[in-house]
Parts: sequence; C-alpha cells; structure tokens
Amino acid sequence: QVQTVESGGASVQAGGSLRLSCAASGYTHTYSTYCMGWFRQAPGKEREGVAFIDDDFRTKYAAAVKGRFTISRDNAKNTLYLQMNSLKPEDTAMYYCAADDVGGCDRSDYVELFVYWGQGTQVTVSS
Repeated sequence: QVQTVESGGASVQAGGSLRLSCAASGYTHTYSTYCMGWFRQAPGKEREGVAFIDDDFRTKYAAAVKGRFTISRDNAKNTLYLQMNSLKPEDTAMYYCAADDVGGCDRSDYVELFVYWGQGTQVTVSS
C-alpha cells in the first residue's frame, strides 16, 4: 500500500524557520530512483513546484524560494525534507510532496506527471 505522509507544518512569524518531512512507503520502484518534489498550493492559486531532488541528489528550486529553502533526502529512511528559512507571508500554503518515476527531475514543470501525493502539511507565516 502506497503511503506518503507530510509533517512539520506550523504557524510561524515572518523570518522564522521550519523543517518539513515526507515519509514514503510502498512505492512501486526503489525510493532512491525517484525524482522527489515539494509543491505548495495557496488558497485560490494553482499548485506549484517549490523544490526538487533527483536520483543523483541534484537539486532545483523555484525562483521564489531559491537561497531560502533546501531540499534533501535520506534514501535509507525513504524520507524527503524541506528546510525553510527566512519565511515570508507569501510562503503560506499547503505543502505537498510527490514522486516522479523518471528520476532525473526533467519533468519537474509538469505537476500532473507526479504521483503518490500525500495529504499535505499547512505552513502559515504571519507578518
């Protein structure tokens, strides 16, 4: 049974930090072979990609978060992380993780190609 469980969301003041986690289990292929991504969706907005890490640990970030967020993965624990620093009110959203079985993250612009979505974890940043 596939499970993806995000955690770590909270309400914080602007300038604060949070670390999100995403625990995966039951994926069809070995976890380490997946491109893993963090996405977010604010009320009334489309879901957008935030950060991605491929099967060779190469990373890419959305311009809005580059330099403030860091994505990492622990393949031994089947867990994905997102360290978020210098948080801004515009970072407020539900955060999700998901997987693409094309490991190189070349398809990161295509949200619809990602699978194994979790329920999300809420991040709220107040000014």
